[in-house]
Amino acid sequence: MRLRHIALLACTAFMLAGCNDTLETVERDVSHVKNKVDYPLSASILAEMDKKNMDRNAPIMIRIFKEEGKLEIWKAKRDNRFDVIASYDICAWSGKLGPKVKEGDRQAPEGFYNLTPGHLNPNSNYYLAINTGFPNRYDQANGRSGTNLMIHGACSSSGCYSMTDAQVLEIYGFARDAFKGGQKTVQLQALPFRMSAENMARHRKSEHSEFWKMLKVGYDNFEVTKRPPEVNVCEKKYVFNQQAEGGQFNAGAACPKMSTPPALASALQSYAKTYDVAYAKATNKLDGMVWYDPSEAERKALVAAKRKGREPAYAPTGSALKAGKLMKETEFAALMEKKAAKGISGQAATAMASASNPGATTAATVGTQQPAAARVAPTVMVVAAPVAPNQQQTAAAQSIPVPALNPLAFSAPPQPDDAQKKPFWKFWAKQ
Repeated sequence: MRLRHIALLACTAFMLAGCNDTLETVERDVSHVKNKVDYPLSASILAEMDKKNMDRNAPIMIRIFKEEGKLEIWKAKRDNRFDVIASYDICAWSGKLGPKVKEGDRQAPEGFYNLTPGHLNPNSNYYLAINTGFPNRYDQANGRSGTNLMIHGACSSSGCYSMTDAQVLEIYGFARDAFKGGQKTVQLQALPFRMSAENMARHRKSEHSEFWKMLKVGYDNFEVTKRPPEVNVCEKKYVFNQQAEGGQFNAGAACPKMSTPPALASALQSYAKTYDVAYAKATNKLDGMVWYDPSEAERKALVAAKRKGREPAYAPTGSALKAGKLMKETEFAALMEKKAAKGISGQAATAMASASNPGATTAATVGTQQPAAARVAPTVMVVAAPVAPNQQQTAAAQSIPVPALNPLAFSAPPQPDDAQKKPFWKFWAKQ
């Protein structure tokens, strides 16, 4: 009996260790994997899916938070809402916060991207790779350029989101299984940070703040519904979950007349009230302060200092959240002048101008970058820890009608005439 008891304890410990290995960041040897393309997801991940009421081949969504260096895999549950199934520390990403603008700027993309089976690269020189889809329609309409921007292994980045080989093996497996289940496109949300009121207030003086406000509308739509938003581009701007009335979306042309599904509009407006209060409180707390966004070199230096000269198997670039800091406006302006004197211009000059104009961005301006027809509500409060949303958010999400089949993630059954498919917004109508 004693031996049996010890064996059970050992088995339990092994299972727990396996769960930690798959659901958290790991640096493990995968040299033994012969068929990496078809390498199955672990038993512990499959058990976690079952626990969360998910099918193995159900759709996924990928979410990146650049500042804290996190990549999350969200997966559809049987009620068609999405939940986190895995979270990884990004091993390396280059550049600073902000979108990729041109080839060679070392920036990792930010935005909403659609990934298809064709974006999977089983023959990558960096173990395995998934193309981010940059440039998308928004990027192209705004003249942004760049090629081969990937999520890949090897922990080395020049504009990519690089993982360890063990991590990308799992991420690739999640995408592979979802595509096998019939998912046509996987949405990638590459975001600068979790777009809470506190974080938006902390970055309110950034030169990228207007771009981020636009992304936040899509972010909020997902936080409210827990389903990937339908993304379109018009007037060179993103629009989310919008019904075009009597026109079509064209990235470079004027937006058609648009409307938001009533149930969704009501949910967004409810969250907007909470967000406005939280944003006003955060900006008041940060009055006279500016967030300093660290350079890639500063992030690397912080990692090197913590490792104290030890040669790691991988070379992570570190978290911008940990390497950055809040500074008084006068101190920030002096630092930017010092950098400008050393030949750092452009971004520094913009940041310095923002620092000298406190209060330029307020709660009243949040969400104003959407075309007028799309602005049905201000941006809304979000969950800082998406794995465990609070009761208010859960109740609000559940109050929104959900179709039997999620039109944004599952591939629809073949139909003789695509024009007869039920439009997205019809699924939101109250029965």
